[in-house]
Amino acid sequence: MLHTPVPRSRRAKRALDKRAPLIVENVKKSLIVTGSSTSEWVRDALKDLHDLKKPNSLRYTRKNELRPFDDATQLEQMSRKNDTSLFLFGSHSKKRPNNLVIGRMFDHGVLDMIEMGIEYAIPAEFLDQVKCTVGAKPLFLFQGDAFEFRDDYRRLKNILVDFFHGEFSDGFDLKGFEHLISVTAGPIPEDSDRPGLIFFRVMAIHLKKSGTKYPRVELTEIGPALDLRIRRTKYADEKLWRKATRVPRDLQPRKVQNISRDGLGNKLGRIHLGKQNVEQIPLRQMKAVKKLRAEKAQKERAAAQGTGQAMDVEPASP
Repeated sequence: MLHTPVPRSRRAKRALDKRAPLIVENVKKSLIVTGSSTSEWVRDALKDLHDLKKPNSLRYTRKNELRPFDDATQLEQMSRKNDTSLFLFGSHSKKRPNNLVIGRMFDHGVLDMIEMGIEYAIPAEFLDQVKCTVGAKPLFLFQGDAFEFRDDYRRLKNILVDFFHGEFSDGFDLKGFEHLISVTAGPIPEDSDRPGLIFFRVMAIHLKKSGTKYPRVELTEIGPALDLRIRRTKYADEKLWRKATRVPRDLQPRKVQNISRDGLGNKLGRIHLGKQNVEQIPLRQMKAVKKLRAEKAQKERAAAQGTGQAMDVEPASP
């Protein structure tokens, strides 16, 4: 159990109040940690991903003896100290070369994490040196059916979007999108349970004149370029996952009576009417219907005269 700090001054109390749960949470901060042994690919990947996450990223350049899948206590303490909810850990060993572990925290405890190996890498410094605004939100492009049908790929997609997600906004400006993160799932052999390669690419977006009101879009690769492969995963149990993804009551949409939406988002309304007598509803009748009614009334009148019974017959329409 981690010790819960008790404020001893007003300044400390204000600092703890900032870390308290909010209805609308702040931008999630990431913690970039370097392992005790790293390779050049791992160091370049940590640096480039840290630059993409700026200014909501904190990087530890000193070596740390950590093994998140065996014991994440030290990592959780670092998360609590720096008030970070995302982490990226890089290491290198003979058994797991060029290793990256990306994960999330909930209440400063590990929620879920995925371990990936770098099969090939090109640092950003060797590609086009196009600068993007610090703190700009990226566009995401996920390509491949694996992100829809495989659980490990779906969870990786969710973690990556959560890792680079910035502030929530209702609208956006087209010129505000300066870079694109493309994640492509490579082919997976049918006779093998080993995941395929995942191609992580970062592109700069250039808006050119096209002669119409819509600009022509050009992409330039700015790095990093990483070929990744999933190795190990650790997911939260169902109870902890429901607790972590619970939506506050104040943010839940209020249910309006007799109004619903279909699968496409169209609004549907239900109208309640009183009991209606269909026979008394005045409707427009065609000439053929009037002739049929006149013939029916004439037959009923003739039948009544033949039997000698008095009968109220509706007069024929003129």
